[in-house]
Amino acid sequence: MSVESPLALFGGPKAVVDDDQSVFQWPIIDDTDERAILEVLHNRSMSGTDISRQFEEEFARWHAVKYALCHNNGTAALHGAMFGCEIGVGDEIIAPANTYWASFMPAFSLGATVVFADVDPETLTLDPAEVAARITDNTKAIVPVHSGGMPCDMDPLMELAQAHDLKVIEDVSHAHGGLYKGRMVGTIGDVGAMSIMSGKSLAAGEGGILITDDQRIYERALLFGHYARAGDITLPELTPYTQIGVPVGGYKYRMNQFSSAMARSQFAEYPQRMAEIQKAMNYFCDLLEEVPGVRGVRPAKDSGSTMGGWYAPGALYRPEELGGLPNTRFIEAVSAEGSHCGQGDGRCWHLHPALNDLDIYGHGQPTRLANAVRDVRQPRGSLPVTEGQAERSLRIPWFKRYSPQIIEQHAEAYRKVALHAADLL
Repeated sequence: MSVESPLALFGGPKAVVDDDQSVFQWPIIDDTDERAILEVLHNRSMSGTDISRQFEEEFARWHAVKYALCHNNGTAALHGAMFGCEIGVGDEIIAPANTYWASFMPAFSLGATVVFADVDPETLTLDPAEVAARITDNTKAIVPVHSGGMPCDMDPLMELAQAHDLKVIEDVSHAHGGLYKGRMVGTIGDVGAMSIMSGKSLAAGEGGILITDDQRIYERALLFGHYARAGDITLPELTPYTQIGVPVGGYKYRMNQFSSAMARSQFAEYPQRMAEIQKAMNYFCDLLEEVPGVRGVRPAKDSGSTMGGWYAPGALYRPEELGGLPNTRFIEAVSAEGSHCGQGDGRCWHLHPALNDLDIYGHGQPTRLANAVRDVRQPRGSLPVTEGQAERSLRIPWFKRYSPQIIEQHAEAYRKVALHAADLL
């Protein structure tokens, strides 16, 4: 289709003419998944741990780490990781404010609080310089989130952690199987934790998992929310607490085995499916490089870093290259062409009333301050990149299959709109 064609928004033909939704359908479900679920059902082993342990072994082996621990969701895995890292009363963690709330809110129930750092305008992940500026004597951990599949710049974050004796908890919920300079994300910090719910690139229905090489972190996470596996705890300082028959955190975080069975069957196919997603998404982003005002968020091709399964992929939007066209108008026009386009992540948790005003546990003051030694609230203007992200980024199509003809049509929708930006102003 020629870009000289009028925009579909104004009555012209759509750029996307092949409405094949199979390229977006996820997860891929086949007979193997069905048999795995039915086996659990017929064995009546939904609340067991045998299949979960098998998945843990396979997942740990894939990451070349010693330990993996299934949880009933990603929030629980992050909670267990935080307890594993001994985050407690008066501690501060540093996290981005453009993430899912589970990256930081479990810290509140441990008596800790969160300080948000701004993100890099090119990667939309934690800016190490911003993190460095927010470290205090109360900081206990950094929580890098590999948002949208984009690996955080881990080397300087690990240097900061080493210099200040901090724990690093990687949130890998968007980046299963991704690489940072050749190393798998989730294995660089002290512990990696992630969701594997049905919408993620590694989809188990509902579930979470943490991975680590640190025996103490692993066994503390067991002690915290896995009372039925107390026999796996061997560290002398922890074993006295395994006799009480309850998880010390008062949480029951066991994964149900419908999910772990699904996780195993999906994981068996995941590396191959992930490779096809990477091929498809890199092809789309290559085509976007010809589009003014839009650039896919991904690592440099020679960096040794990858996006894993590309969950929630995004693009940078530069309105100044399109005559100041707001991305809301760009999104409207691309959507009319038949492609997928949405506004970038507008979450600014540092401004949310639940983080600044709400007394969750009845402390008589905002929970974020209840155990803090200082007022850690951050006003509007304190995280300018995060606060501007909604207007300067996009959600782009998430292709699960490499179908060049269809991918090209979606890229053409973006290109057509960009070249007709003046008509939209």
